[in-house]
Amino acid sequence: MALRIAIGRREFSPSWLMTLLTAAALLVFIVLGRWQWERGVGKDALALQFAQGGDLVTDLGPQGTRDLPRYTQVRVRGEWMADRQFLLDNRMRDGRAGYEVLTPLQLEDGREVLVNRGWIPFGGRRDQLPEVASGLPTVPVTVRGRLDELPTAGLASGRAAPALTGAWPRVTSFPSPTELEAAAGSRLEPRVLLMDATEPTGYRRDWLPFGRGPEMHFGYALQWWSFGVLLLVLYGVLNTKRRDDA
Repeated sequence: MALRIAIGRREFSPSWLMTLLTAAALLVFIVLGRWQWERGVGKDALALQFAQGGDLVTDLGPQGTRDLPRYTQVRVRGEWMADRQFLLDNRMRDGRAGYEVLTPLQLEDGREVLVNRGWIPFGGRRDQLPEVASGLPTVPVTVRGRLDELPTAGLASGRAAPALTGAWPRVTSFPSPTELEAAAGSRLEPRVLLMDATEPTGYRRDWLPFGRGPEMHFGYALQWWSFGVLLLVLYGVLNTKRRDDA
């Protein structure tokens, strides 16, 4: 039995099937809008954390990289392990493909921190990797930068663990800390150090907490919710007709 509601000389009488389909689509629009809004709020929080992390510099000392808040600016002292470097693949800058260079820094207590020394453009050939070992000091150095997580892929198909054997540097795409440790054959701290732009022996370092800002997600959220409002308007218009007895 169809729903019937008289509205003056018109009657609102949608079928149950259309009502169910409209309710289901409306729920999808609401959920998608909320998901995008929460992503925007999360990026707002990251931006604040990134800004606060640059207020002062802390010596890492014996602390683990996870003992301090993300984006904390720290100083570490150790020796570059130039013979065991990684190239993070599929890293874009200004529409160009390239790599980010991860170089282990062995601390005085034997731990190793992967230092992201910045972005270098793709040379056009996969069989000719960029030269990233030259110019690194062979004596202990002090390096400053921000603690950060390894980048993560949106899809598992975009991941590629580094090779466990072969020549260095080794190319990898969205690796886990465990995969990097296995390839390096040493104990690595779980977080990386984004080397400060003022430090020498680095490449392009215009660090940001994310690619696109939270405004994009807020805009998408409003779009999804607008689709929901439009759906309700169409539902009402298409199911309201002039009454036969009017």
